[in-house]
Amino acid sequence: MTETATAFVPKPSLFRRIMRGLLVLVLVLAVAGFLYENISEARDRRFNPMLGQSFDVGGYKMHIHCTGEGSPTVILDSGLGDSYVTWLGVQSQIAKFTRVCSYDRAGLGYSDSSPRPRTSRVMAEELHALLQAAGIAPPYVLVGHSMGGYNVRLYTSLHRNEITGMVLVDASHPDQENRFPPALRSMEASWQREAEFLAYTTPLGIPRLLGVCDEDPVRRAADCNFNTAQEGIKEMKALTQSAAETAATGSLGDLPLAVLSHDPDKPSSELPADLAKPTNQAWEKMQEELAHLSTRGTLTIARNSGHYIQIDRPDLVVEAVHTVLDQTRVQLSAPPSKP
Repeated sequence: MTETATAFVPKPSLFRRIMRGLLVLVLVLAVAGFLYENISEARDRRFNPMLGQSFDVGGYKMHIHCTGEGSPTVILDSGLGDSYVTWLGVQSQIAKFTRVCSYDRAGLGYSDSSPRPRTSRVMAEELHALLQAAGIAPPYVLVGHSMGGYNVRLYTSLHRNEITGMVLVDASHPDQENRFPPALRSMEASWQREAEFLAYTTPLGIPRLLGVCDEDPVRRAADCNFNTAQEGIKEMKALTQSAAETAATGSLGDLPLAVLSHDPDKPSSELPADLAKPTNQAWEKMQEELAHLSTRGTLTIARNSGHYIQIDRPDLVVEAVHTVLDQTRVQLSAPPSKP
């Protein structure tokens, strides 16, 4: 009776068995990827520890790294999605003649995520809170790379009495989206989708397996993690609002200002040839406009350098900071004008 009953029990089809097997395989790979990513992140950070300190800025902590002595203090603000490590090369040189600090915006590198929107105005307010928490008193010379240029301009508009000079390193222009070739916008949408894919697969170790994470262990330890990838996307999505906020800040008056622009003969490798020339022409014009934000603004073309001038031509960034510092020190030492 038992044998007869058993004979009538339907057996799983081959298709169902294959699907179950694939599901088990996917789960095993996901768990393996999750473990691989977490072990790799922990190993990277154990052998390449964070430089500097973290400070509470209202329920979450932000990271800042300061070296050198002197005044004014130079504050380095990174480009979209970048951590403080992009500045380490120039920071070691600037530290020879003044105090200099690089930091991680909320959610990037070694800083906790913030519950606030990722707009430049918010980032400027968070930087102000971080400097206060860390006991780093003004005056400051602000240095902003790429999107960091928005942040330092917003900071200056909010706390003008604290700022004595500015350096813009291939900085973003608030009208660039309107003035770049229209075809570039579709490419930017594609770059955003790619960034989102990499961000949401980071917990499974896929970007690390694909070799997307930086080969430099210090940069990889700071940047190759889910929080940094996710925050970079949030900054990207808020760029339009950040640009509008920056456009409303207006002139810098007679603030000492140095603008560095990348070599137009060294366009981004991500741009096709037919887009590279008009994009660079628009960029050059906008960099000239940034230099005119101040009556004391200067523009330098960084020959043989791409967008990351602080990495390709750190000497030019150090020289620009030194020049602006000299100008600000003359101003600070000058006797007050008589009424």
